[in-house]
This record gives sequence, C-alpha cells and structure tokens, in this order.
Amino acid sequence: MSKPRKRIRYLGVDKETLNKQSSKHDSIKQLESQMANILQNKIHGLSFSPYLEGQNPDDLVQISDVQIASRLEIIRPYTSWIRTFSCSNGNETIPRIAHEKSLKTLVGVWIGTDKESNELEINNAIEIAKAGHIDLLAVGNEVLLREDMEVEELIAYIQRVKDALPHIQVGYVDAYYTFENYPEIVDVCDVVFANCYPFWEYTNIETAVSYMKEMYAFAKRAVGDKKVIISETGWPSKGEPYGDAAPSYENALTYFIQTQTWAIQEQVEIFYFSSFDEAWKQTVEGEYGAYWGIWDKDGNYKFNHSLEPNSSV
Repeated sequence: MSKPRKRIRYLGVDKETLNKQSSKHDSIKQLESQMANILQNKIHGLSFSPYLEGQNPDDLVQISDVQIASRLEIIRPYTSWIRTFSCSNGNETIPRIAHEKSLKTLVGVWIGTDKESNELEINNAIEIAKAGHIDLLAVGNEVLLREDMEVEELIAYIQRVKDALPHIQVGYVDAYYTFENYPEIVDVCDVVFANCYPFWEYTNIETAVSYMKEMYAFAKRAVGDKKVIISETGWPSKGEPYGDAAPSYENALTYFIQTQTWAIQEQVEIFYFSSFDEAWKQTVEGEYGAYWGIWDKDGNYKFNHSLEPNSSV
C-alpha cells in the first residue's frame, strides 16, 4: 500500500521571520496538562488506522470488526471525526462502526498502481456511501506525490466516484503544494484535503506551527473559493533528527497544543496524525515513522498516563 514519502521542497518563506519562540518555555507537566485538557474538550479529527503490532497493510492483513471497534472506542471520547485510508481488507467496515459510535467519517479510497485493487476500493466506497456511512470522501492519498499514475487517470477515478455519489462531497488528499501544481485536480474536487507537515520539510519546533500556517495559506491561495481541510499534520515523539526537525516527547506535545489552539481560534478543520503509533511504518520511514500517535501501539495514552483525559464520556 505504501511507498517511502518523497522529501519535498520548502516554501519560499524565511523561517527566521516565523520564529516566535518565547524566552520562557512551559514545563513538561504544564504541556501534559494542556494537551489533556484539549483532548477532554474534543478535537476536530484524528487519522485512524486500526493495525496492531505485527500487522502491515502491505501484507493485505484482514482487519476484524472487533479490532476496529476496540481501537475506535479508545479514541471516541476525544474526537468528532475520524479519517480512514482504505476501503478494503476490513477497513471498509470502519465507517459503519464509527457511525455507530457517533463519529463522523472522512473516508479514504486508496488508489495506487494496482488497478484491480483500485476497482475494489472504489466499488466498496460507493457501497459504503450508499449505505449512509460516509460524511466526506477522499479518492486517493498522495498519489501524485508517489508518482503512482498520471493526473488524467487520477481525475478519471475522482470523477467516476463523484458521478456515482452526487450527494457526497468528494476530494483528493496530497501535499499542500500539489494543488498549485495541478489546478485540474482542484477543478474536479468539491473540497481539497491538504497534508501539511513542517517535520518533512526539516523545520525546527520553534517555527513549526508558524510554517504550517504558511502551508495552509499556500493551499488556500491555490484553490480559490473551494474549502481546504488539513487532512494530516503531526509530529513524532521519538526517533532520529530529520534536519532541524527533532522528534521528542516535548516537541510532540508542543506541536499538538499549538496546532490545536490555532485550529480552534481560526476555526480550521484539522485531522491530526495520528491516533496510534504504527510499528510497521518504521521500515518505510525510519525510526520516527513508528511514533506519530497520541496513543502507543498498544493503545495506551502516551503523554502522562496519570493525566489521561476522562474516558467515561
């Protein structure tokens, strides 16, 4: 399903001008308390992948309803929406189970180089939508970034789904700058889903959120009047440095708090990446690939278990 993420270009922004670093940092305990409070009041959305340790989507592992329900129940009290990435190998049941738990769904259709798999994904997505379990639909995730197909073929897939589901808002997910490079993708989308990752552009934590805001603004300028939703942003809690981007417990706390505070103030819709650590990603992205979650691979809250938000909601 996945390929290593291609490392992407910087915006034409002087990062020094974005540096709003305060001379006084909050303590770790203060950060932990702030994050717990934000989650207690619910965030807009979380990226959701149900895979457990030893399971890899590239191996076409079949995910059970029980596993999906168990993982959803962990995050249910803290988010209004979830975002999925596939409509096959058991993932096609996630939207129904999520709706049963009063969660809204941004459902992803995984499009890649396997045409047979693409057909299964699209047909399943159409069935899920007709059953009433899709609130927003994303056809393709970083297809152009991975160079899996030409833009004309991707557009044909998106248009096919739109024709079948005129009552559903349909869009496409890719890196924020893609929509400037491919205006024809913008034309076919009802809504644009932009991935905004300062981490992947080697950004230090002091400038990260300011830089992410620039990414969002860049995407908005590229799409005109169409709605932009940040479909992914996040920061890993562990791993080797990636340029000036340093994975750490404190930096993951800081990025989450600053991102969510801005999103609430500006009413920006964000799907934070990610709900759970995913061990399988280490082979794709390096050590930090396995540590993007708010909960660890076993479903334990990572940022001070004693401060875990009340899950009795």
